[in-house]
Amino acid sequence: MQAPHVPDHLFVPMKRQAGEAEAIVRPKIPAWQRAWILLYKNKLAFAGLIVIVLLSVFSVFGPLIAEHGYADQDLVNANQKPSAAHWFGTDDLGRDVFARIIYGAQISLGVGLIAAVIDFAIGVIYGGIAGYFGGRVDNVMMRIVDILYGIPYLLIVILLMVAMGPGLLTIIVALTATGWIGMARIVRGQVLQLKSSEYTLAARALGAGSWNIIRRHLLPNAFGVIIVQVTFSVPSAIFSEAFLSFLGLGIQAPLASWGTMANDGMSTILSGYWWRLLFPSLFISLTMLAFNLLGDGLHQIFDPKQRR
Repeated sequence: MQAPHVPDHLFVPMKRQAGEAEAIVRPKIPAWQRAWILLYKNKLAFAGLIVIVLLSVFSVFGPLIAEHGYADQDLVNANQKPSAAHWFGTDDLGRDVFARIIYGAQISLGVGLIAAVIDFAIGVIYGGIAGYFGGRVDNVMMRIVDILYGIPYLLIVILLMVAMGPGLLTIIVALTATGWIGMARIVRGQVLQLKSSEYTLAARALGAGSWNIIRRHLLPNAFGVIIVQVTFSVPSAIFSEAFLSFLGLGIQAPLASWGTMANDGMSTILSGYWWRLLFPSLFISLTMLAFNLLGDGLHQIFDPKQRR
């Protein structure tokens, strides 16, 4: 069967501007929005983020729902099991464990975030300078890092305790004295890899200064690895603070942190006061798990080799 004839006047040439055929019609998605979409698809990492947000809200607004102060003593109600009056029970001085958990969250999360920010600042600057300039500068700076890495951590803490006295500031200084070393090594490795890339060589050929190249080309492209390291630094600092407080080298009474509460609960576990160890240990474990899940998710998002 022969196809019907179509008149030529029905064919109208399509008007197209120059370069329209090569135009990209797919909408451009910002990098942060693409990262958020990938994070939302990673259920474990997104669950970790939700837990972190809930813990932060709990530490900030928890005192509004707590019926007791963290230092209020009531010897008549000492070592009471969890009940409607005391949701997490009481300790040997009759203090409300729920209120002390809230206050401990403020200290533990605060110490972890502050230590991570300081490690980020020092590590990025130190590692970026060492990796970019290389040569003798890199050798000298990294030998200093090796020396600091070889000093025992507890020795630094004990020396700071003797010089500064126990307290929250001493813990932060102890955590950041050598905590930035890992960040510096990672940033240095990324800068060494990126400074030989084409866009870096082109920027240098166009006369861009060293600081401009580091700020606009090297650090933004290493941001993914840096932010992943930050998410792992926070739980490490929280655990270190809890460990020091557990050993009696951290927060001193009447202040409370999850580490000191776990230490107090450990000494009474054989007496049947299980709640005094359970709740601080549960919050420490939950916080570290949430940050580790979020860190693993961000590692898969920002590392192309890890994407599925």
